[in-house]
Amino acid sequence: MTPVKTFLGYPYPLGATWMGNGVNFAIFSEHAASVELCLFDSPQASEENVRIPIAEQTDQVWHVFLPDVRPGQLYGFRVAGPYEAERGLRFNSSKLLLDPYAKAIAGDVSWANEMFGYVMDDKKEDLSQDFRDDAWGVPKSVVIDTAFDWHGDRKPGIPLSDSVIYEVHVKGFTKLWWDVPEGLRGTYAGLSSPAAIDYLKKLGVTAVELLPVQAHIDDKILVDRGLTNYWGYNPIGFFAPHGEYSGSGQMGEQVLEFKSMVRTLHAAGIEVILDVVYNHTAEGNQLGPTLCFRGIDNLAYYWLHPENPRFYLDFTGTGNSFNTLHPHALQLVTDSLRYWVLEMHVDGFRFDLAPELARNHDGVNKLHPFFQAIQQDPVLSQVKLIAEPWDVGIGGYQVGNFPVLWSEWNGKCRDAVRSFWKGDEGRIGDIGYRLVGSPDLYQHDGRRPYASINFITSHDGFTLSDLVSYNQKHNELNGSNDGDDNNLSWNCGVEGPTEDPQISALRERQCRNFLTTLFLSQGVPMLLGGDEWGRTQKGNNNPYCQDNEISWFDWTRDEKQNAFLEFTRKLIAFRREHPVFRQPKFLQGRRMPGSEIRDVMWFNPGGNQMTDEDWTSSFVRCIGMLLSGDTFDVRTFEGEPVRDDTFLLLINAHHESIAFVLPGRENLEWQLILDTMDPHGFLAEPRKFASGDDIDLGGRACYLLQLVTGTQAQAREESWKKRPVAFPPLSAEQERAVRA
Repeated sequence: MTPVKTFLGYPYPLGATWMGNGVNFAIFSEHAASVELCLFDSPQASEENVRIPIAEQTDQVWHVFLPDVRPGQLYGFRVAGPYEAERGLRFNSSKLLLDPYAKAIAGDVSWANEMFGYVMDDKKEDLSQDFRDDAWGVPKSVVIDTAFDWHGDRKPGIPLSDSVIYEVHVKGFTKLWWDVPEGLRGTYAGLSSPAAIDYLKKLGVTAVELLPVQAHIDDKILVDRGLTNYWGYNPIGFFAPHGEYSGSGQMGEQVLEFKSMVRTLHAAGIEVILDVVYNHTAEGNQLGPTLCFRGIDNLAYYWLHPENPRFYLDFTGTGNSFNTLHPHALQLVTDSLRYWVLEMHVDGFRFDLAPELARNHDGVNKLHPFFQAIQQDPVLSQVKLIAEPWDVGIGGYQVGNFPVLWSEWNGKCRDAVRSFWKGDEGRIGDIGYRLVGSPDLYQHDGRRPYASINFITSHDGFTLSDLVSYNQKHNELNGSNDGDDNNLSWNCGVEGPTEDPQISALRERQCRNFLTTLFLSQGVPMLLGGDEWGRTQKGNNNPYCQDNEISWFDWTRDEKQNAFLEFTRKLIAFRREHPVFRQPKFLQGRRMPGSEIRDVMWFNPGGNQMTDEDWTSSFVRCIGMLLSGDTFDVRTFEGEPVRDDTFLLLINAHHESIAFVLPGRENLEWQLILDTMDPHGFLAEPRKFASGDDIDLGGRACYLLQLVTGTQAQAREESWKKRPVAFPPLSAEQERAVRA
């Protein structure tokens, strides 16, 4: 092997760092006996051309400086030490390991038995040790030059309360889009192409939330079935952008392409939020491969069973769980987060299975070092922090329990809205909370309505179109019975596609109902990419392994899909134009201090304020919410009061129409501006009604009315023609038996 000049190097920063006059390599391992740095000429090289023993160790960090190495160099590590699986020690210098701090990764795993640290066919399983070299078939780390011309990039800095989040997959968004140059389809550059920017701007979203873009690998079990890990929740590199999404190369070009994407999206006023996976890695359980962390220091990086450290604690359903109680594992996560913010300019993160990151030996802990590290960090505390507030461990459902600074995917909002619109009993109280930003979940600890990330659908489950078209999942192409059985979906009478015009019309109306509820609720709306026009996955509610037309966007929309897209655009624009629907403080529903104003009022169809009996009735599926636009509790930065009009939102999940008495004193005038019974949603010519009029609120429909004549104070009263009201005592099954 070619001799290479070496210097002692530095223990910090970790990873491979181009310093202008050479590259410093530093890797943490507390329990290793020795570490070797391996240099390669190409990603396909079957063996290293240089192997360098790292002699220097400072504070458990092994380090060396190579003055003759330049960006673009491929490398990996071999870490030696005891292989004693029963003690949790799994060192194996026969296995080439990725750098946990690698900023770019080239190549894929070519699955074979050599990628495992044990002899796969041995009866002792992982208690045996495999001594075969695997460098020929594993990815290589890449030294990069971080230099990039950001052209004065400035982050949009959109307040979370004003945000509209668009969840999307980098590849699936443009893979089939003919308006994007063929070589850019399915790439970072494709997502920031002129066609994509124009589409996102016209849609009106303020942020894209990208499914995992950290380097990940395809599980062997999927590859053996001819499938891939399309979603990407199988990480192996926390710093490196996934190479497959780069149209320009994987030798560091993916980093430049990702930065260019962010720069272009920022120039268009669109923020970038990353769905990050720090809760587990692609190395699986004790029978998984040895690719990185396991071979570097298994005891430090993973939660191991305290009584039998051969086995892993699994709070994630993937076979392993990352141990952020260990200071170096926690450092790795926070260093990675800061890198994405400072070096890659992203605007925030959605943390997959976030409770796992805050687990100690007793369970999920709000005082966990992970939370404390982020809260005191001057960089990380200032970006958007969104938790998926559940994992699969005991006590893992933590909706409403994350600390200040954190927003959460509000699974209770998703379930309440789905259940309400499918006609389930006893949901009216729950839907009331969700419409005003879930104060029952987030107000008690000082958080604001924007702690609630409201969504109806996400990547994980049915699309919106499938939610109203299927009662059961149809995941046969996945090759297993995966996916959730509890979808709270309703097919409106027929499973799957139908040519019945009555059922089709009901499904379209239900989709308008769902999005109207989403965008007119307090909190932060998140739209699943493609739902704006009705994308289908053909009933598959877990297409994590479907890297094909099931998951890719089909841009050949029909007339009805184009109409729904236009409705969605108008709905987002309407929310943007009216701050009463995106207030940064919780509504009180009572007279405000020093004022007679009530910021929100609730009415039943008789024009009366809702009573406790109404709120607790099993059969109430119809309600009116009045939002006052002249509240003085919200002010601009300059201290000026935020003003808006007064609106009345009427929602009816009954199958039949209900006469609703409009509230307010005599001689007020309302205009109906949105009616989900109408195929276009927003009315070309608003219809006028007087207070006290009976408005025929359609079955399974939303109406939105705007006060146009009279004072807002006069509208904040029960109807001058109020009357008693009774609700039909129908069960959910009886409601759903009537399709229209």
